[in-house]
Parts: sequence; structure tokens; C-alpha cells
Amino acid sequence: MGTMLVPPWLESLLSTAFFTVCRSHGDAGRSECNMYCLDCKGDSFCFYCRSSKHKDHQVIQIRRSSYHDVVRVTEIQKVLDISGVQTYVINSARVLFLNERPQPKSGKLGVSHLCDICGRTLLDPFRFCSLGCKLVGIKRNTGNASFNIEEEGIIISKEEEEEEMREGSQRDINPSTPPPPPSNARRRKGIPHRAPFGS
Repeated sequence: MGTMLVPPWLESLLSTAFFTVCRSHGDAGRSECNMYCLDCKGDSFCFYCRSSKHKDHQVIQIRRSSYHDVVRVTEIQKVLDISGVQTYVINSARVLFLNERPQPKSGKLGVSHLCDICGRTLLDPFRFCSLGCKLVGIKRNTGNASFNIEEEGIIISKEEEEEEMREGSQRDINPSTPPPPPSNARRRKGIPHRAPFGS
């Protein structure tokens, strides 16, 4: 069958319950179970369990956004190919959702980007709204989706490289005009005019 399309820990991660109180460290301050070990593939655990039981393991931290579990792109992209999954910026960090989120069915016309699996409206031209939907897409064999990270990187042919060089040199010769300075399109009104007093 070739290479494995789905890492062995992914399905366990997606079905794990997060943000419960740790049974071992329930009285401590940071005792919510928001960590997941990719090596152990077990239950979620807290900050204190990480330092004692998962010291040298690959661990990712799960966060919350609008009552849904998210993971930072910088953490997950080290171990998983997340191409095709919609990302969001929340609290100045780029994140993606672990599982499909329920969406009220709306009759919006003209929506151009939808999740291939659940039909959720997407902001950008991505195929999936979450890691869970991408997993379903891989299992259904929709397109060439995979979670494998390409280790060889992108190989550019000589012709493509030469074309990029030509385009780059043309851009250097003909620099684009700088954008106009921002105008105050919504200037404040000068003198306020009040309605006349009624008699």
C-alpha cells in the first residue's frame, strides 16, 4: 500500500477529551489536561504530568477557542502535513481546529469556499475545515490528501528557476509605483450642528 497516509497517533488525538481536571494534580493551579503525547498515544494530561511522565517525548498543547479544541500551526506542522486545512488567527497565533464544528445551516448564496467533507463555510480556498475532516477525506480517498510531511522539499526544474529569475529581473527594472498615502476617507465633521430646540 506504500507509505502510511495517517500517523498512528492522529485518530487517538482527535477522539481525546481535553480540558478536564487532572486526577493526580487536581489541587494545583495548572491542572487542566491540555497536553497530548504523540509517543504514548494515551489520554490528555496536565502541565505537571508532562514534566514527570513525558519529559523527553513529543508533546503538543491543545488550546480552546469558542469552546472548540485548536492547536497552534507552529506546533502541529512539525509532525503533520496540514496543507488543505483552513487556519485562523486567534489571539495573534495561527491555529487550526482539531474536529469539525457544528454550523447552523444558512442559505447564503455566493459562498465560494466550502469544506469538502462537512460543507462548512471557509474563509479562504482550503479543502477542509479541520484535521478531523481532512482525516475523513483521506479515508474516502478524495484527491491526493495526505498527512505525510515531504522530507525532500520542493524540487524546482531549471526552466522554472530561469523563468523566476527573468520575472524577478523584470520586476527590478520596472518597479511598481508606490501606493498612494492613506487618505482620511472618513474625516470627522468640522462643526457639530445640533437640531433646533422645539417650542
